[in-house]
Amino acid sequence: MPELHDLELRRLTSDDWPLWRELRLASLAEAPYAFGSTLADWQGPGDHEERWRSRLEIPGALDLVAVLEGHPVAMASGVPADEDPAAAELISMWVGPQARGRGVGDRLIAEIAQWATALGYRTLKLAVMPHNEAAIALYRRHGFTDTDELGDLLDDGVSRELVLAKPLSA
Repeated sequence: MPELHDLELRRLTSDDWPLWRELRLASLAEAPYAFGSTLADWQGPGDHEERWRSRLEIPGALDLVAVLEGHPVAMASGVPADEDPAAAELISMWVGPQARGRGVGDRLIAEIAQWATALGYRTLKLAVMPHNEAAIALYRRHGFTDTDELGDLLDDGVSRELVLAKPLSA
């Protein structure tokens, strides 16, 4: 098993859209249960350079790809929260099967939290599917707890995403 010093976190720009596209499509294909978006949403008419570039041009965002032994294996983004100027959100988090259990998710979360803290955000939030137990356990290990916020309604018309948050220290 490679040591974590073999892990590189790359900050992406819109010019890196082919790499982001590769990982995002892989994440939606491998773990459709983990996302509100579907593979179909991002394929066909939704699969064009302008859309991918736009996703990487969210003002104030940090888009990361984790590279292990020279191969991209994970992704995550930090974005300003729309509804709360004191909060940032962790979105689009995915660790490929070959990198799970190796600390990659821990490094991505820590990097996004450090970015949010450096920008003065007081809270880091995220939404997670209520049945994604592995992700929920990872987030709880990093200090995320339940909020009273209602997450997006899921396709079943009854369930909602869980909204978790953790305070950030200055």
